[in-house]
Amino acid sequence: MSQKIPIKKFSFRILVFSVIMAGLTVLFQWLCPTYASPALPFIVLFFCIITLFTIYIVLRDEKGKAQNRFVSNYYLSRIIKIFSCLIFLVAYILLNKPDAIRFAVAFLIIYFMYSVFEVVVLKKELSDMNTPDPGKSDSKKDA
Repeated sequence: MSQKIPIKKFSFRILVFSVIMAGLTVLFQWLCPTYASPALPFIVLFFCIITLFTIYIVLRDEKGKAQNRFVSNYYLSRIIKIFSCLIFLVAYILLNKPDAIRFAVAFLIIYFMYSVFEVVVLKKELSDMNTPDPGKSDSKKDA
């Protein structure tokens, strides 16, 4: 992993994904208002912010030490994300008990969707970085 993974690229993808998720939650609230928690847009906003923050922790390059610190930063980001989610979930449930079940179910579904999105995007980017570029390997052979 000698190249730096672009944070701007991930941020853009997360923002696009969040806009799509927000649209889906608004559509769900419109089609099934009895099953939808009124906090759905706030859940999407929370996950957009926490995902941007955790991706920043993982992808920041501290003076070229990305190779050695990637795994540590990834685990740190997971811990931050899990504790933030627990705090957000428990706080909402304690403050709004009538909506607790709908909120918890929506929260878990959105949590898993963001987690899958994050893993797929990171895995794709890392595999793209680790595959050799055919154009670069040919130029080394000629030299």
